[in-house]
Amino acid sequence: MHEMSIAVAMVEQVSDAAERNGSGAVSAVRLQLGELAGVVADSLRFCFSLACAGTVVDGAELLVEHLPGRARCAPCGAEWATGMPPQLCCPQCEGGTAELLCGRELQIVGVRWGDDSSRTGTEPVSVQAPEES
Repeated sequence: MHEMSIAVAMVEQVSDAAERNGSGAVSAVRLQLGELAGVVADSLRFCFSLACAGTVVDGAELLVEHLPGRARCAPCGAEWATGMPPQLCCPQCEGGTAELLCGRELQIVGVRWGDDSSRTGTEPVSVQAPEES
């Protein structure tokens, strides 16, 4: 299950950010998750809770913002929700040259530090699973 490797990468990135910010704890991590990212949110939450054990992120809440997939037809300019499974042919002109506008996001967009509720946020970080060898 690739959600575990993604969760481990998230915990490592947030732990590194906590160290840089001099924070001893993290109470929440906010994640944007696109509909087309190929990640099951419930599985990611479960894996995240396991990956956090024994780290500064232990006990932190994973707040997932779901983003729908959207595409645009290059020839006619129509935009539509792709849905799942994704519809990538234009519903207006039936063209097959669609550009994905959003829906593949997997990005940490905020962290709430547990030791100081007035300090929130990090720079957005795209989460990528480590390469498997």
